[in-house]
Amino acid sequence: MMQALVIGASGGIGAAVSAELDRRGAAVTRLSRRNDGLDVTCEDSVKTVLGSVQGPFDLIFVATGALEIAGRGPEKSLRELSATSLDAQFRLNCMGPALVLAQVVRLLPRDRICRVAVLSARVGSIGDNGLGGWYSYRASKAALNQIVHTAAIELSRTHKKSVCVALHPGTVRTALTARYAAGRPTVSARDAACNMLTVLEGLTPSETGLFFDATGARVPW
Repeated sequence: MMQALVIGASGGIGAAVSAELDRRGAAVTRLSRRNDGLDVTCEDSVKTVLGSVQGPFDLIFVATGALEIAGRGPEKSLRELSATSLDAQFRLNCMGPALVLAQVVRLLPRDRICRVAVLSARVGSIGDNGLGGWYSYRASKAALNQIVHTAAIELSRTHKKSVCVALHPGTVRTALTARYAAGRPTVSARDAACNMLTVLEGLTPSETGLFFDATGARVPW
């Protein structure tokens, strides 16, 4: 039976990923701030909560992050930038997953294929940015992508069969994203979870360190 760990399991996407893993017959360990006191922006919290978990896990899915923090949405122009928003976005969307990745290495097996997925966003792609705006969110996700890519390189040295990737779920249909979708196609959290896990299952160690969307297509850095 596959052993899976979902970080951020109480959120919309994290809960959907956990439920889909249940449906696929995996044994799922769920961690979240709401239920376990895991604050990914606090290094001590990450060390304490993840330190209490015993592996190994065949799959670790980091589903933390937010578009709006403390009621502040993405900026439309440079005039709207603030140090407070930049700091909050980087803490939650980049620093948080980075601190988690630093702790999950010991939870992965070395003798078989293992997969680590970190929830990213297409707007974090520099090459795909043709619209501008959303400065702090874009930048925090771009920084996250660099963290994932770099972690994958290090992980491949000790875990030869590891796959560590960034995943874009698509525009997931929620009350929040309805304000920003602007006519773009959306998917349910359940469909996004199913799509991402299917993509993840098909990836091999030769594809570690890359950025994929929920159709399996590579997203440019």
